[in-house]
Amino acid sequence: MNKTRVAVVGAGDFGRNHARVYRELPGAELVGIVDANAERAAKIAQEFSTEVIADVEALAGRVDAASVVVPTVEHARVGCRLMELCIDVIVEKPMAASQAEADELISAAARGGRILQVGHLERFNPGTVAVMPVINHPLYFEVHRLGVFTPRSLDIDVVYDVMIHDLDILLAIVNAPVVDVKAIGVPVLTEKVDIAHARLDFASGAVANVTASRVSTERVRKMRFFQKHEYISVDFTRQDALRVRVVEPGPQPKFDFTTLPAEKEEPLRAELRAFLDSVRTRRAPLVDGPAGRRALELADQVMAGILEHGRRVQLGAFASPQANK
Repeated sequence: MNKTRVAVVGAGDFGRNHARVYRELPGAELVGIVDANAERAAKIAQEFSTEVIADVEALAGRVDAASVVVPTVEHARVGCRLMELCIDVIVEKPMAASQAEADELISAAARGGRILQVGHLERFNPGTVAVMPVINHPLYFEVHRLGVFTPRSLDIDVVYDVMIHDLDILLAIVNAPVVDVKAIGVPVLTEKVDIAHARLDFASGAVANVTASRVSTERVRKMRFFQKHEYISVDFTRQDALRVRVVEPGPQPKFDFTTLPAEKEEPLRAELRAFLDSVRTRRAPLVDGPAGRRALELADQVMAGILEHGRRVQLGAFASPQANK
């Protein structure tokens, strides 16, 4: 099998992880690293036995695909240019700084017949994969994604940095429009929203309570949901899912506890392997441009709810560039 030639654009922490996984995948040839910071690019290139490439333009003809792991405000510019150069792209989440820029990426992919995948890697978490075949009109969700503070991704609010993972998964599971959003969020350690909670009502009748934080004292990444005679719990950290079914209802009900089959794998590895498969086969990615845009649009609705709540309780406007879409 011919290897797919890939590059990583962006040499931060996420970019380093993309480079590491590409180096490990048998179907990938890591051609090089692009970053405005030459020293940082050189460090990662040396670590993974590849080379520094001067800029995006220099990738033309040298690679088949690239990861866009630059700051969010650069996603659309870099991603669109790569696709103009006939290079397929996977762009980290959120896919763009605005819905308009997301549309630019989608249009560029359509014009050039390029693969555009969005990096919602929790879709590839074994726990998520395990529950998808057993979905049966779920009606109530409780979702918690809590993490300790780290000095990364502070250019965006926690809604776009953390909560958007779960918004994307909810949209995929429920597969119905959101008809109402109520949200609250506050800045704690930064000038942006660091902890947020949203209640989402779907046209299907499903309701979801979603909490995200990057200032917690513990790390929790769980989704629990209920459907007829069933309770399902997904632990994204453990990469597993538990299904509890009522097998005999009544005053003394009997339950069946089943761990859904899931093969443990680093979600990023599964995500990039799927991306390379789409590049080779030209099949649409699991998380394509429209899916990424839907998650971004819902994140915008949550952020708008947070801002409205802040105005009502006189917290003042949050310094969020995302809020003015």
